[in-house]
Amino acid sequence: MQKEVTIKNKRARFEFELMDSFDAGIQLFGTEIKSIRMGKASITESFCQIKDGEIYIINMFIDEYDWGTHYNHKTRRDRKLLLQKKEIKKLERKTKESGLTIVPTTLYINNKGFAKLRVYLAKGKKLYDKRETIKGKDLKRDLDRMVKNS
Repeated sequence: MQKEVTIKNKRARFEFELMDSFDAGIQLFGTEIKSIRMGKASITESFCQIKDGEIYIINMFIDEYDWGTHYNHKTRRDRKLLLQKKEIKKLERKTKESGLTIVPTTLYINNKGFAKLRVYLAKGKKLYDKRETIKGKDLKRDLDRMVKNS
C-alpha cells in the first residue's frame, strides 16, 4: 500500500530527559497529510505549548505539496494536537508546577492512515548530563566492537 513514514526528532533524546509519553493526533489540512506521507516534514525545531486548554505544536515544518494549487498550506503554522482533556490537564499541571516541557519526538502514520505525533513530558539536561550521555554511548560502542572482534 504505502511505505511506512516515521519522522524523528533525534536532538530530543540528547537535549532532554524524557519521562511520560503521549500519542496525539494532529489537526491537518488536506495537502499537509499528503506531504507527510511523502516524508517531507520536520519536527527538529518544534515544541508544544498549551493555550486556553488546548495543546499546539509550534514551528513544525511541513513542506508544500508539489502538486497543490493555490489551496496549498503554509509550511510553518501552529497545529492543534488532539488529546483527551484529562491528558491535557495533566500536562498543563506538570509543566506549571515542576518546570517540565512538552517535546515532540516522533511523527508517524498509524495503521489506519492517520498522522500521529508522540510527545513526551521532558526535563532539560544540563551540560554534564549531556557529557554523561556521550560517554555512555562511546563505552557501549567500544564494548560492541570488542565483542564483535572476539
